[in-house]
Amino acid sequence: MNETQEATETADTVPFRYTVRPLRASDLDRVVGLERELFGAGAWSYGMLAEELGGKGRWYIAATYRDLTSIGPEPLVGYAGLWFDGEVVQIMTVGVAPGHQGRGAGRMLIKALIEHARKVGATAVLLEVAVNNEAALHLYSEFGFEQVGLRKRYYQPENLDAYTMRLNLAE
Repeated sequence: MNETQEATETADTVPFRYTVRPLRASDLDRVVGLERELFGAGAWSYGMLAEELGGKGRWYIAATYRDLTSIGPEPLVGYAGLWFDGEVVQIMTVGVAPGHQGRGAGRMLIKALIEHARKVGATAVLLEVAVNNEAALHLYSEFGFEQVGLRKRYYQPENLDAYTMRLNLAE
């Protein structure tokens, strides 16, 4: 990603900004923390994340947050990644800190993943999402993803079903 993407919105009348940038190995401790907070027993480990970050065909990004009324480092509040096999992009993960959900960080991450998929010439984008994740289902449908299947007991150890969703890019 050559340029960072930014979104400025207001939440509770406090201005804030999200920036999307490439995920770095130095971010992995924070990502592991978010994984545990967001996904509990199903969270990816440090080793799994490190392997993904360095894997062939993988592209991972981070969303950082800057409160425009304060000075300091911009903490990582979200992350996402994909795998491209030469034809179809598979979104591997998307996570946003609970305090930043519904404020635009997730939307920026998904938008960046779709833009990257187009850039590499993918014909479609696939993802799985928990059947009970209403916020994510709504966000994905806003981007044009359609439910194409159901994967029983996809998320382990929770035995939670997932919808498979697809966004066609070739149209």
